[in-house]
Parts: sequence; C-alpha cells; structure tokens
Amino acid sequence: MRDVRRRTLLSAIGGTAVAGGALNSGIAEAAPSAPAGAPAAPDRGTPHDDQVRALLDRMTVEEKLGQLQQLAWSWDTGPGGGETKDVEDAARAGRLGSVLSIFGAKSSNALQRIAVEESRLGIPLLFGLDVIHGFWTTFPIPLAQAASFDPEVTEKDAEVSAKEARSNGVHWAFSPMMDVTHEPRWGRIAEGCGEDPYLTAEFAAAKVKGYQGPGKRGFGAKDRVAACAKHFVAYGGAEGGRDYNTVDVSESRLRNLYLPPFKAALDAGAATVMASFNTVGGVPAHGNSHTLTGILKEEWGFDGVVVSDWTGVQELIAHGFAEDGAAAARLSLNAGVDMEMVSTNLREHGKKLLREGRVSEHRLDDAVARVLRLKFALGLFDDPYVDEDAAIDGPTAATRKAARETAARSMVLLKNMVLLKNNGAGNGGKVLPLKASAGSIAVVGPFGDSDDLLGTWVVPAAAKKYPSVKVLDAVMRAAPGAKVTYARGVDPEGKDTGGIPAAVAAAKAADVTVVVVGEPPAMSGEAAARSDIGLPGAQERLVEAIARTGRPFVVVLVNGRPLTMSGWLASAPAVLEAWHPGVEAGNAIADVLFGKVNPGGKLPVSFPRTVGQIPIHYNHESTGRPYDADNKYSSKYLDLPPDPQFPFGHGLSYTTFEIGEPELSRDSVSARALRAGDTLEVSVTVANTGRRKGDEVVQLYVHDLAASITQPVRKLRGFRRVTLGAGRSTVVRFRLGAEDLGFWTNDTHGEFLVEEGKFDLYVGNSSTAKSKRTLTVT
Repeated sequence: MRDVRRRTLLSAIGGTAVAGGALNSGIAEAAPSAPAGAPAAPDRGTPHDDQVRALLDRMTVEEKLGQLQQLAWSWDTGPGGGETKDVEDAARAGRLGSVLSIFGAKSSNALQRIAVEESRLGIPLLFGLDVIHGFWTTFPIPLAQAASFDPEVTEKDAEVSAKEARSNGVHWAFSPMMDVTHEPRWGRIAEGCGEDPYLTAEFAAAKVKGYQGPGKRGFGAKDRVAACAKHFVAYGGAEGGRDYNTVDVSESRLRNLYLPPFKAALDAGAATVMASFNTVGGVPAHGNSHTLTGILKEEWGFDGVVVSDWTGVQELIAHGFAEDGAAAARLSLNAGVDMEMVSTNLREHGKKLLREGRVSEHRLDDAVARVLRLKFALGLFDDPYVDEDAAIDGPTAATRKAARETAARSMVLLKNMVLLKNNGAGNGGKVLPLKASAGSIAVVGPFGDSDDLLGTWVVPAAAKKYPSVKVLDAVMRAAPGAKVTYARGVDPEGKDTGGIPAAVAAAKAADVTVVVVGEPPAMSGEAAARSDIGLPGAQERLVEAIARTGRPFVVVLVNGRPLTMSGWLASAPAVLEAWHPGVEAGNAIADVLFGKVNPGGKLPVSFPRTVGQIPIHYNHESTGRPYDADNKYSSKYLDLPPDPQFPFGHGLSYTTFEIGEPELSRDSVSARALRAGDTLEVSVTVANTGRRKGDEVVQLYVHDLAASITQPVRKLRGFRRVTLGAGRSTVVRFRLGAEDLGFWTNDTHGEFLVEEGKFDLYVGNSSTAKSKRTLTVT
C-alpha cells in the first residue's frame, strides 16, 4: 500500500497555498474591513501604481462604482442614435467603465470622446467584444482548432483577430473559452477545446499570447487586445449539457480537470477572467469567494479584472442565492467580481452598501484599481482613440490564406476505406483523396451550396459582409475538367425527403459524390443544447439513399460538436470531419478532399455511439468492476460496446505511420527529486511508412496505477505534431515532471501530491495507444 503520508504542496506548479475558505464559502460575506491576505488596492510595485492611486484619491464613490459598470451597445447604432442614450449619459457623467459590443473606429472614437472630453476626470472607456474565432477574418471554431493539435493555429487566429479588432476600437476580447467538458450535448463545446485539460491548457496559453503579444504586459501595442479567460469555473460540467445549469463537483475534480487551463492562461499573462453562469458545489460562480478570491486572487495571485458574464450578478437572485439587487451586488463584489456586465446592481446599490458597512472601501478600491490598471496597461490614458484612416475593413489575401490553412489543418479524416471500384478515387483504391481528373463529381446535401459555414459566435457584420466560401464552388475550381452537378436533397433541419431522388440521380451519374451534411451554425454555441446529436432532420436518410446507389462517395461533416452516426456510418466508405471551418470553408475542404493537404488533425473529444452513452470520455476513472465482456456484473451497457464510436486523439491520413516503442531516460525517479524540479525524458521514433508526405500527432498518456485518490485510466501529458516525407523518420521527445505525475487532492486549501508507485506511460497516435513503458516513482 502506498504511504499516503508522503505528500507535498508543490508551489512551483500550483502557486503558494493560501487559506481560501471551504468550497461553499461563497455564502459567507467578506469582512467590511480589509481581511488578512486580501489583495491590496493597489500594491507598490504593480505597474501604474502612482497614477492609479492619484486617480482613486480624486474619485467620488459614484465615479468609482461607475468604473465597475459595463453596459451593452446597440448593434449598428452610433452615438446620438437614441438607443444608446443611457450609455452616453453614463459616460458623460463619469459613471461608466466599459462598453461591450461596440466596434468601428468612428463609433468607438465618438463614444470615447464623450468619456474623455466631457466627463469630470476624463477616464477612458474600455471596449470589449466577443472575438471568439475571428473579427473580419473568421477562422474555424475553437473546437476545430483544437483538432489541429497545433497551438500555433490558435495563436495565429488570435494574432489576426487582435489586429483587426484593435484597429476598429476594440480593446478587449472575451476569449479564450477554456471550459473542459465531457458533454457533447452542450452547445458551447464548439467554443472550447474538448474534453482534455492538458490540450485545452496548451491552446489557452497560445491564444492569450496571440491576443496580447509576447510577454505578460504586451497588450498595450496598437495591434493587440486584452484576453479574457472564461468561464470561471467548471461551466463545462453543466448537468445534462443544458446551458447555465448546475455543476456539482468535488475539489479534486475542480482542480485536476477544470482549473488547469485557467492557470495556464494566467501564467501566459491573461489580463482578465470572466465568471461563469453555473453553480459550483451549490454556490453560484458570481458569488463564490472560494473560487474567485481564495483560488484565483489569493492562491494564484491574479491582479487583473474579474468581469461578470451577461447579467450574471443579477442572476444571483434567480439562483436563489441573493434576495434582491442589493444582496446580489454585495455578494458578488465581496466574492471577487470586479466589473458588472449589463445589469446595474453595483452602480445602484453600492453607495448604500458602503454606508452600511456591507461592502468595504478597501474592496471597492481594489476592484477600481484593477480596472484602472488594465486601462493604463492598454495605453488608453496615453492615446484613447484609434486612427480612423487605418481601420482594417475586411480580410486580406494574407489573412484568408491563414484561415484556409488553419481550417485544413484542423480537419480530421475519420474513415477512408478501399473500394472494389476506384471510380474517381485515387489513394491505393481508397475513396480519398479524390482525383482532380475525375470526369464527373456530384455534390449533394444541404451544406454543399451553403455560404453559412462560419460557425457560432461570429461578429454579425463579418457574417453579413464576408460569408464562407461554398464547397460546390471550391470543388469546381479544384476539378476544372470535371462535370460538377449539385442537388440539395434535403433541408438542414427539414423532414421533407422529396429532394432525395434528384440527389440519388446525380450520384448515379457521377464518378464520385461529395455529401455535405451536418449542423447549421446556430445549432451550436450558447443556448444551443441538443438532446439528440445525430444529423438533424432527414439528412441521415439522404446519406443512406446515396449509399444504396453503390457508387463511391465521401461524407463531409460540418458541425460544432461531436455527432452520433451509428445509423449510417457503416455504409459510408469515407468520412471527413470538417467542423465549421470559417470564411475559407469550401476551399479548405476541397484542399483536403483532393489531396492538396494531407489531413493530420485528431479528435479533441470522443464521439459517442449514441446519446445514451454520454458521458463517454477517454480520461474517465476506473471502477471496482471495470468492463468485462464476459461478466454481466461489470460496468457496461447491455446494448452497446464500452468504447466510443471514435476515440479522443483519433485521426487518419493519406499516408501511413509507424510509432515505435517508447524509451525512458531512466526507469525510476524519486518523488523527492520530482518535487525539487527533476524531470525525465520519454522518447519515441515515428516513421512515415507510406508514399507521400504527411503529418502525425504523437501522443503521450500517463496512468497512475494506484493513488490515494483514484486517477483517470489515462491522462494526456504531451503531444507533438510532426511532418514527415515518405520514408522519413524522426525522434519525438517529451519531458515529464511532478506536474505530470502528481494530482490535486480534495483539500480546499490546495494540496498537490506526488506519490510513490508505478506509472504506465503510453505513446501512440490516439488515446487507445498500446505501446507503453512503466516508470517507478520511489
């Protein structure tokens, strides 16, 4: 038995542990005077301290509360338009700190002039926007980007987005979203990176770097914006996948599954954090002092701004946590929220709460100082306006090229079978890649001629002005000598099958058919939970009808979440997961279909066989009776295999790879050495055994065989996407340390253990990797 007394608090990877209160400590109010260990307002040594202190000394209580208020702008409405009078009046009175959803150099400058030139203190406004996967240049959705297993993909998206947004007056992007989830019914899975905390953490850090630039305070540059790590915390655990729903989570799962991406984002310098809509252990996140103050501000030392989500403070009343607006204001501010989005409880009740001693002046000044420091860091006091002549007004050839390459790099080849007849196909008898020399090609399906493949959370003006490239048009360009026909077959969500015969006729007359099916973008994202995650409407019947023709075809999926496909998958010879690919959708899909790009993406989330199998994810814990096909009394369904349809990390290529046996730099290492910062190396040889250049993602998984808290059967702890020419090989090396071999306990003060014992280290090209070595920690 392992000696559970051998434990440590590893400050090097988790921050110094500071008493942060119990998990449900959000119920308790902060003391009116400054509590021990509370963040100072502001501390000496923090950038811009002198300017912040000087402003605080001059501000009235009303002006301080105003800095904590964020109001929403009306789309396409400039100053003086009537609908924005409340915003303009608040800015003029110095009782407004931020505005969201305003953009455009002219409009933002006009509102900024009101605040800077007409208010008493001239404090500039902070303009925020949901820049999720593009501003003018729409990149593939974040879930798709995670499928690239290449953080440079998301960094490029953020870099382009920041430049376009900042030139149009936006200072603050409400991104990245890093909500790890095991729930594909949840529409917001499209905005995140899937089911794994390590993968999500790598992408979160990269996106912060892309938005804010190199270094932790680089976002003052005119081509950068402040990032916002959201949603804090555990939003991805919403019950039933229903948005805004309850999350009941242990401290260990909170720290091992949901918190790591946030820590990575903050280590990368993320300037702000957004609270989440859900409860955490019965306490709404907007009123949870354990998470917002105990962990975020005290344990991690976060000195940036915590912003509420849309009316999140007001919703404390609906949660049954606050009796009224005054209580909501008190509970949220004392818990750690620094800025209220849209609802106005802090502004309306703050002065009275101060007078009654229910909120301390120290806490108010701390929140205001955080907002002011952000504005100074962004350079808004030096230059609050943008150059209207330099505003970027659309994608460029270079940004479209980046979006196209990113989208193709994010696609996952799920299936590619050998056909008895190779009509129009060209990869050793397999369906894909298609031959550009094919005589005839049919494109069928509701999304084959669609220009709405941008995905969820797109800037409305961008969606209107810069729709996605159509698959049909791109296929015509990719195969200029082919006769290309199109038949819609069915509507995206409709039940009418009257168009299927025309689609069947087109398939019968063609050498090969491209069937483009999936979800409309509006079917994923916020407030888009689905109880059935199969192909909507009659789309499955369309695929089945094409299959019955006996002609070669490929199914292209355009979607914002994992889909179930057990009804038609067996009859489809090839399936390409394209996700919602963004503005260059059609071109990127054609690049992969015709082999201009060899697919190398991998699934960042497991694809279930049916909805009844959810939740199913690779990083689950074992049970006392793990699955046994020959034992009824083991953990399983009577009518389903135990594994998903496609596992985490799965993805095929037009070439073949061989990954060798992993090698360790040593077979054992002491826990004491690991705690002191020691590491070991895992190396493996990967070879391209096929006939063309391609990409493989080498993945490293760890399993702690016995621990004082049951560990996942596997945890991703390293990945590397490599490009190899035919016949070429390389050695991939990974470093493992305490962070990879330890875990957080249920101690609410933050206890991280590195225990003695054996660890299986698996290396392969998916979460089902078989090759392994065993490491002993002594």
